[in-house]
Amino acid sequence: MDIFDYAMQMEKDGENYYRRLAESTANKGVKSIFSMLADEEVRHFNILKDAKFQTPQQIRESTILHDTRNIFTELKQSGERWNPDAEQKELYRKARDIEEKSRKFYLENAQHAAVGQKEIFLKLAEEERKHYLLLENILQLVSRPESWLENAEFYHSEEY
Repeated sequence: MDIFDYAMQMEKDGENYYRRLAESTANKGVKSIFSMLADEEVRHFNILKDAKFQTPQQIRESTILHDTRNIFTELKQSGERWNPDAEQKELYRKARDIEEKSRKFYLENAQHAAVGQKEIFLKLAEEERKHYLLLENILQLVSRPESWLENAEFYHSEEY
């Protein structure tokens, strides 16, 4: 299996995982975030497919961090309390860890890639970093909902 096939399968698996998480949560805001993450994985799959077949494509930067900020704002304003069980929290941790492994995968492969491929892998590594930050925020939300939502910024990651 070549690097693109492997990476495309990784993104497809990520999409399926996020779709399952979206179906398993009762919170509408978090369901929306997981659906957006699944859509991002589809976008990554298509970027990789185009790169594999050497179809040039302009890679647009993800707006997921900005978009989810609005969802977190709505969560705070709604006052809705959401307390997922330990099993659900573990699924979120697993998703976060998968994003970190994906980021490292793309960074490692960028070191050995041709110039055009290197750029793609570095951009995908950056996208995975954003997903990691988003999932870290969800984990903080479910671990400390009162203090997390009370923070006026309620978005705890710096934007780079």
